[in-house]
Amino acid sequence: MSTPLDSDDAALETALSRAGTGGKQFRPRLVHSIHDLLGGRAGEAVTQVAEAVELLHTAFLVHDDVIDGDDVRRGRPSASGAFRSAATRAGASPSGADSYALTGAVLTGDLALADALRAVATAPVPPSTVRRLLDLFDHALRVSAAGELADVRLSLGLEEPTMEEVLTMAEHKTAVYSFQLPLQCGAVLADASPEVVAGLGEIGRRVGVAFQLIDDLVGMFGTPEQTGKAAVSDLREGKRTPLIVHARTTPAWTTVRRHLGDPRLTEQDAERVRAALRAGGSHAFVSDLAAEHLAAAARHTVALGLPAGLVERVGDVSGMLREGAA
Repeated sequence: MSTPLDSDDAALETALSRAGTGGKQFRPRLVHSIHDLLGGRAGEAVTQVAEAVELLHTAFLVHDDVIDGDDVRRGRPSASGAFRSAATRAGASPSGADSYALTGAVLTGDLALADALRAVATAPVPPSTVRRLLDLFDHALRVSAAGELADVRLSLGLEEPTMEEVLTMAEHKTAVYSFQLPLQCGAVLADASPEVVAGLGEIGRRVGVAFQLIDDLVGMFGTPEQTGKAAVSDLREGKRTPLIVHARTTPAWTTVRRHLGDPRLTEQDAERVRAALRAGGSHAFVSDLAAEHLAAAARHTVALGLPAGLVERVGDVSGMLREGAA
């Protein structure tokens, strides 16, 4: 016999399922690729851990949309947007819909996080391997959470960060869980040496920073179809991205500062900022910096004496990132 609570459970399960679909799934592919390249034989555990990495990503996306106030993700309603729409259709007040959207999305993200850790904890591998994997997930969680908090703190505009600070924030917020974690999980599942696992962490750091740099370019210069959300979001939120930090050292800053953090920013205003960022050299600077990180990742791979296929994999990711920034 069903009860009203069953519908709440179903709503959360639906939100979790929808939140986990539509992405590129490159993090699970990295787990599989590294495991296979290193000659691993972990069997079904690889798929289970790869799914755990993607569930962690889902949790972060859902919570990130709550933090940023984004009701759209991948061109469709985010978890918070879907819960808001459901409450509005049911006749809730605007404040009531806000509360329901916040609650539903936070709980959806929590469920994704719990599912991710359970998948790792129950992976069919020796207990010592499970502990190594859980250590990697714990590190990724803590560092990524600190990176997210730093992102919001820097957006307050109370201080102007240095380039080093925003690059460290990008590393913590994105590189650790999106690249270091899947690369190192694949290596641990393949029973790789601590030196190889650590080396893959450095490769992941480099590629992950490049990923975030290019994502910032797409967020500023891309279309809503590319980003899956409004192209002016970062400007309205006052995000201190490397683009913005570099612009502070150029004549473009006069234009950028006028519109940064303006909740009423129009598309015409945003176009003025984009033109200033191009003219001041900030677009070229960030693009070149991303390319430098990708090249360093490839060099490090060779220096570690890892399989040539890994170099190709880094190249595939590089190509995907460049395509996204086109």
